[in-house]
Parts: sequence; C-alpha cells; structure tokens
Amino acid sequence: MDQDNVTKTTLVGGALAAIAASACCLGPLVLVSLGISGAWISNLTALEPFRPLFIAVALICMVVAYRKIYRAPAAAQCAPGSLCAMPKTNTTYRALFWIVSGLVSIALMYPYFISFLA
Repeated sequence: MDQDNVTKTTLVGGALAAIAASACCLGPLVLVSLGISGAWISNLTALEPFRPLFIAVALICMVVAYRKIYRAPAAAQCAPGSLCAMPKTNTTYRALFWIVSGLVSIALMYPYFISFLA
C-alpha cells in the first residue's frame, strides 16, 4: 500500500510541477481561451524565474514514478489480496503514467513551441 501512495504522489506531483513550470506562458493562454481576462494575467510572468526549479521537480517526480511503477515486484511476488497482486492495478498505473508523461511533456515544451509561432 505504501508503494501505491508513493506512485500516486509522484504522478500528481510531476503533473502539478509541470503546470507550475508552464504557468507563465500556458496559463494566460488557457485563461483567455476560457474567457477570463484582466490585467492581472500579466502577473503570471512573475513565476518565470522559478521555471527551472519547477521543471526539475516535475522531472524528478516522473523519474521516481517510473521507478516505482516499472520496478515494482511482479504480481506473483506480492502478498495475496494486496493491490500490487492485481495485474489490473499495475496496468492502470502504467497507462496513467504515460498519459501524465505526455501532459508533462506538452506543458514543459509549450513555451519553446510558442516562440516559433509568434
């Protein structure tokens, strides 16, 4: 059960850190797309100096999640009735990992791609 909590925490932490890393660039676009506007949106650029820190946290969380998901003991080695003994749980975590990895990649690369479009 402890390993499942670590896996969930690192997946969520990686996604949140990626969102924070791209908040200076992706945030205003999302807010304007939702119809939210105002001069305060320009204040999101204040997060730009912290972007490398957020990127590092996102990548560390994703590496830890990868290790916990793919280096977990096989279902045959787990105690009967535990979550890791259920193959569906491992399959779900792996699918969620790749979905979150894709979203993290988009969020981290967005500022670089937008510079080509502007």
